[in-house]
Amino acid sequence: MLALGLSGISNPSFARVQSESVTKQAAKPKAKVKSKSKAKAKAKSKAKSISSRKKSSMRAKALLPKRQSFGEKAGLHSEADELSLRSSVAYVIDQDTQEVLFSKNDKAVLPIASITKLMTGVVILESNLSMDEPIAITQDDIDTEKGSTSRLRPGTTLTRGELLHLALMSSENRAAHALGRTYPTGLSNFVSQMNMKAQQLGMKDTNYAEPTGLSSKNQSSAKDLATLVAYAANDPTMRELTTSVGMSVEVGRRTLNYKSTNRLVTNPQWDIDLQKTGYIAEAGQCLVMQAKIAGRKLVMVFLDSAGKFSRTADAERVRRWVELRYPAAPQT
Repeated sequence: MLALGLSGISNPSFARVQSESVTKQAAKPKAKVKSKSKAKAKAKSKAKSISSRKKSSMRAKALLPKRQSFGEKAGLHSEADELSLRSSVAYVIDQDTQEVLFSKNDKAVLPIASITKLMTGVVILESNLSMDEPIAITQDDIDTEKGSTSRLRPGTTLTRGELLHLALMSSENRAAHALGRTYPTGLSNFVSQMNMKAQQLGMKDTNYAEPTGLSSKNQSSAKDLATLVAYAANDPTMRELTTSVGMSVEVGRRTLNYKSTNRLVTNPQWDIDLQKTGYIAEAGQCLVMQAKIAGRKLVMVFLDSAGKFSRTADAERVRRWVELRYPAAPQT
């Protein structure tokens, strides 16, 4: 009876209350939708603003004048050569006969960037230190010279052997610095040992200021670097680590994957025994290698190359040139 009575009520005021209640309930979801819509619009606007700022920053950087390398300042890039190389310095020598096959500005003394790490590796290996000793990365290993980044955070602990592998294969700067910092008699003495070794090898144009190559004070000539490459290639560990394709290291819960900085090590057309790349603005793109070409064991040095891929392009150009000009003698 009660239910029937309520359904039959025709009181206008009750109808208005009921109508207002329904209207409020219907309005609530719309408010939520409106709120979500505003949040989405705000997020979209924020993303657009960040994107706009990034583009403005990129445009500003593009407008900045390109920083010249030491070679460019010295006018070395204006010198032409028969292979039209983009490296302002190039030197190719037969390691066994000492015959110079190609030479361009080989006496110029320039910054060598991470080619430095070859000497870092030589000094570490000849010190007969334990390769299994754990070494922790510290704040002291952070690059304050160029502000370069690294995935090896302070507190990361790897063995000396792992750090050496990363320094030589992937040109890891904090790894190289940690190797020098933890040398038994300290970093400054480690650098002294690098310079002493250079003197022993007759590298008269060479000077090292630190173990990574980030400083433009690390300088050498193509001839000196050819001497270092030939010497370092006598060590099987140097050959193995510099030509390694990739490496994974466990850091806490993370697995860090590294690869070689030289794409030629995976190229089947190349037979490379030892290599090292380098780059800072003052040095340009650099590359040194010992490789077998046309039956010869050649040492190749390319310094101050203009363009990201120009150093390897120059190496390819020289390889093809050597194969045509100095074909290997047929085997009997």
